[in-house]
Amino acid sequence: MEVSKRVAAMQFSPIRRFNTYAFEAEAKGKKVYRLNIGQPDVETPACFKEAINNYDKKVIAYAESGGVTELLDAMIDYMKMYDMHYERKDLLITDGGSEALTLIFTALLNPGEEALIAEPFYTNYRTFCNQVNGKLVPLTTKAEEGYAWAKRELIEAAITPNTKAICCISPGNPTGRVLTLDEMKLVGEIAKEHDLWIISDEVYREFAYDDREVTSFGMLEDLADRVVMVDSVSKRFSACGARIGAIISKNEEFMSGILKLAQGRLCVPTLEQIGAAALYRMDKSYYDEMKAEYCARRDAAYEELMKIPGVVCQKPGGAFYLTAKLPVDNVEDFLMFLLTEFDDNGETVMFAPAEGFYMTPGLGRDEMRIAYVLDRDKMRRGAQLIALGIEAYNKKLGK
Repeated sequence: MEVSKRVAAMQFSPIRRFNTYAFEAEAKGKKVYRLNIGQPDVETPACFKEAINNYDKKVIAYAESGGVTELLDAMIDYMKMYDMHYERKDLLITDGGSEALTLIFTALLNPGEEALIAEPFYTNYRTFCNQVNGKLVPLTTKAEEGYAWAKRELIEAAITPNTKAICCISPGNPTGRVLTLDEMKLVGEIAKEHDLWIISDEVYREFAYDDREVTSFGMLEDLADRVVMVDSVSKRFSACGARIGAIISKNEEFMSGILKLAQGRLCVPTLEQIGAAALYRMDKSYYDEMKAEYCARRDAAYEELMKIPGVVCQKPGGAFYLTAKLPVDNVEDFLMFLLTEFDDNGETVMFAPAEGFYMTPGLGRDEMRIAYVLDRDKMRRGAQLIALGIEAYNKKLGK
């Protein structure tokens, strides 16, 4: 008996697959600074649990497949804050952003059809696309250029007769790259010229730093018929375990197709939707506070990393990730060294090797992604441990 070729070809998550070694290090008494996964330590706003506790229905019944009206209406009002105007029919609630992307690829791609995506990219896109026998086509970027990719020549060189969509993650995971509105307009022009869908992953929408404005493909009305947005409470509200996401589009044929898929999985958990509705109703000051906090964490980590000779990194403009080239030949081997051999005063650190965020073989072997999801002192210490680890690792190799 054999499993499907589809699942056999999939990779394990490069974000999670080193967890076993971190647990073993902790069992030996080491403290591990976990910078590998986007799990913030910021408290989930209290209104989430309060809304659930105040739920007074006698039966927790199935929700509508598209989502409960309380959450749909809260999201519609939230989008108005950015002069984006939607109706209930334009939104569908999903089991996190992950299900949103899986449903989107299912609805858009036939087997063998292609979606363009800038690499490095959030690694689970490979799984989402593989599930429907689609193909991701990478647009290769460089650390030295800040992972910029919204360039006509780069995008058009990758378009083939099988190209169906352009995936846009902004602010970006794993690079922190933020698209300007002009860059979004350029992507939109190319999409119209080549009749492509735009899959816009905006789960870090508010986390744009250094006076960058919040941008969204939803702000471009002339693209409304081809834009499909992904939203989520996971990062914005530090509610990763709530598993509430959304698909947003004004294309009625697409949304009708998505509803068919959603009805097949019945519904998203009712209580979590009630809690999420309260999150979207919070005052705008919440976003300002969170942005300031993550910006300070970024600065602490970046300042320490840039003290390391040979590191290549431009300060990320958004989200809460930083991807950098390290002065080591093999980042995965270096990470294993950190978790199994190295410590400084009983402490070590982990991150996500960047090779798994690339489609092109061989790229990213000397790059890492860190998530600045711990407080600024811990981020500073984590970066210092990377510096000390590099020194010890290269000394071990005789460099």
